[in-house]
Amino acid sequence: MISNITALRAAAKEGTPGVISVAAAHDDVVIEAIVAARKEGLVTPILVGHVEEIRALLSELGEDPDMYEMIAADEDTDCAAKAVALCAEGKADFLMKGILGTADIMRAVFKKEGGLRTGRLTSHVMLFQSAESDRFLLMTDGGLNTFPTLEQKADILENAAMVLQALGYEKIYASCICGAETVNPKVQSTVDADALSKMTDRWAKYNMTVIGPVALDLALSKEACHHKRFEAEGAGEADIILMPNYEMGNGIYKSAAIFGNIRSAGNIVGAKVPIVLVSRSDNADSKLSSIALGSVLAARMKTFQ
Repeated sequence: MISNITALRAAAKEGTPGVISVAAAHDDVVIEAIVAARKEGLVTPILVGHVEEIRALLSELGEDPDMYEMIAADEDTDCAAKAVALCAEGKADFLMKGILGTADIMRAVFKKEGGLRTGRLTSHVMLFQSAESDRFLLMTDGGLNTFPTLEQKADILENAAMVLQALGYEKIYASCICGAETVNPKVQSTVDADALSKMTDRWAKYNMTVIGPVALDLALSKEACHHKRFEAEGAGEADIILMPNYEMGNGIYKSAAIFGNIRSAGNIVGAKVPIVLVSRSDNADSKLSSIALGSVLAARMKTFQ
């Protein structure tokens, strides 16, 4: 089972490195991440974008540009289309967003002809590992779906379960995060959480137990459960925390990055290939780990598409 960043990076180095298609790679932060990933043996890159700028950035880092495959593209839409096409044609195993808008790359992904669309909802997963733990916590969705419906939440939760199953988890505990543990008809998130916890047939194939509504402390802390006398299977030991909306998920992710001593790796899943999104504010470790996650999922999730 791959349950921490060290194991994730080691798994990405096994066998032949995955091929990553980078859309709009003409950016210093993106090139730095790709160079580091290539040196670590995580990936073989194909860089799509402004070729002369990419060559200059590689040279500034002491790299030989001729050692990298590049495909010329001009506008953001062109970069996205060509990078996505590489994955659709089987020439690349997974995709990475460079210096272009998320909407631009997702439009290319969702394109009916030549895109990467599946019958599944796409969602963002973020794996956290704190300094005090040797185990992942998966948070979803803080990067793509804004105010998901009940059915969308079920799809998001199932995507997360598929990720952990691909990483070798045999038993999964998921918590649907709300402000309190009581179902309140006036608070839709609590109603949805209760409904999700009762979809036991849907979660059975992942050997996943879902609880909710539940506050964040009771999802993650056995001590908090003891003090509040809260009992439920998997309480205090969640592998997955499902956010009620994008704002809460994004806030938790940013708070963890700013105030917490955590390592992280994030991807968009639900398309035919994983999609790596890195922020300019992400540290080098997070960028490399996100690329490693994409490589591992590309190799392991094909049977789930």
